[in-house]
Amino acid sequence: MRRMGTTQRALPVHVEENRTAVRPGIIVKSSEEIAIMRAAGRRLAASLAVLAEKVRPGVATGDLDRVVDREFRRRGIVPSFKGYRGYPASVCVSVNDEVVHGIPGKRILREGDLVSLDLGAIYNGYQSDAAITVGVGVISLQAQDLIEVTKKALELGISAAVVGARIGDISWAVQSFVESKGYSVVREYAGHGIGREMHEEPQVPNFGIPGRGAHLQEGIVLAIEPMVNAGGWRTRTLEDGWTVCTLDGSLTAHFEHTVAIWAKGPEVLTRLDSAEVV
Repeated sequence: MRRMGTTQRALPVHVEENRTAVRPGIIVKSSEEIAIMRAAGRRLAASLAVLAEKVRPGVATGDLDRVVDREFRRRGIVPSFKGYRGYPASVCVSVNDEVVHGIPGKRILREGDLVSLDLGAIYNGYQSDAAITVGVGVISLQAQDLIEVTKKALELGISAAVVGARIGDISWAVQSFVESKGYSVVREYAGHGIGREMHEEPQVPNFGIPGRGAHLQEGIVLAIEPMVNAGGWRTRTLEDGWTVCTLDGSLTAHFEHTVAIWAKGPEVLTRLDSAEVV
C-alpha cells in the first residue's frame, strides 16, 4: 500500500544483472526471481488462510498478530510490516470504517464487524503482499455485498494485467466496476510494484484512464489492491499516525494479490490451489 502523491518512498531500487529496467524505477524480474516470489506468496497465502479462520466474536486483534508470528515462523518467512517505517506489528487489522494500517491490540471483535487483514512476507530476500476482508459471525447484507464487489474488482484488475496493456487499464477495470455498483474506490492510496522491496514502481491506483500509464511487459510483478468504500472515497488518518479510516465513517473492504505478468497471462502468486497445503 502506497499513499498517492506522497514524498515518502521505499528504499532505492537497484537494477541487478538479471533484471531489466523498463523505465526509471520499474524492474522486470527474471523467471528465477519470480519463482522465489511464488514460494513467498504460497507461504503467505497459507498463513493468511489460517489467520482468517481465527476471526470470530470475542477475539482481540492483538491475538491475530500472534497467530501471524507463529504461522510465519512455521513457514520460514519474515514479516515485511513489522518495523517498516516504525509499524509495530506483523499484520494490519482494520475494522469496519478502517481502510488500512489498523494496528492490532486490545480491540475485541464483535458480531457483525468487517475485518480487513493485510499481510506482507519476505522469503529468500523477496517480498509478497496480500489482503482479504472477512466478516465476524453474521454480517449485514451491505457488508457482504461490499466484500463481493471488492473481491470481484480485484479479479477484474488482475485480468487487465496483461502484456501490452497499461497501468491505467488495471485502474479503470477496478474503478468502472466498483462505481457501477454504487461504491467508491479509495484514491489516496494505491497498489504498487513489488520485488526485493515491498514498495517499488509503478504505483497502481484503483482509478484512472484506460490506455494511460506505464506499459506492462512480461516479468513485471504488481501488488494490485482495491480498497472500496460504501460511501465517499476520502479518508483520514487517526492520531496513532497509521490507521486510515473513511472520512464519512462508511464501511470499507480491501483485497490484494501479488501478480506476475507473463506472455500467457497474469499469474497470482498469493493464491493457493484448492488442494495445496504449505
